[in-house]
Amino acid sequence: MKNKIISGQVIPINQANIDTDAIIPKQYLKSINKSGFGKFLFDSLRYSKPGTLDDHEDREPNMDFILNKEPFNTGKILIANDNFGCGSSREHAVWAIKDFGIEAIISTSFADIFSRNSYKNGILLITINKDILEKLFEEIINSSDYILTIDVLNQSLTGPNNLAVRFEINESDKERIIHGYDDIAITLKKKNQIIEYEQKMKKNKPWLFSDE
Repeated sequence: MKNKIISGQVIPINQANIDTDAIIPKQYLKSINKSGFGKFLFDSLRYSKPGTLDDHEDREPNMDFILNKEPFNTGKILIANDNFGCGSSREHAVWAIKDFGIEAIISTSFADIFSRNSYKNGILLITINKDILEKLFEEIINSSDYILTIDVLNQSLTGPNNLAVRFEINESDKERIIHGYDDIAITLKKKNQIIEYEQKMKKNKPWLFSDE
């Protein structure tokens, strides 16, 4: 299997229970295009006033918010506290994260539906224990920049001050991240078995395939 390396600036948001409405507010759910949502990521925290799909230009950015500060505004790895992605099941939240340029999220836990939506859209989720999370936040606060490197194939996370962490990921999700597979691509990996099953069904139960 080939490998995928994710390396970049960390975006720290030391808050628990960040829900999908905070990630992207409901007024942006009218569009079903997967692209273009990055500018609305954490919209209510990022701008001085709410926007809409048709009226979001010329808003004053909140310069106290992390995504409006360098070098975090170009970060690839988001780190947040417990239970990230809770709330409604809106897939737009993941679309916004991906469109912004974030490739991986680190937390102690993730909401189940958000987790599945993330892997379906190629976002890596890494679960670590609380002690390591708190250490990361402490080190990031005391650094002008903080770069982490994620080796997906070998399931390792490395960073400054000899940080080395192993993380768990199932094989199916690992393939999604490394190869960029979606649900269709995962299914087509079993194409031969599907064809073989259909041929057996046509032989054993031909009436199911009759046009009459």
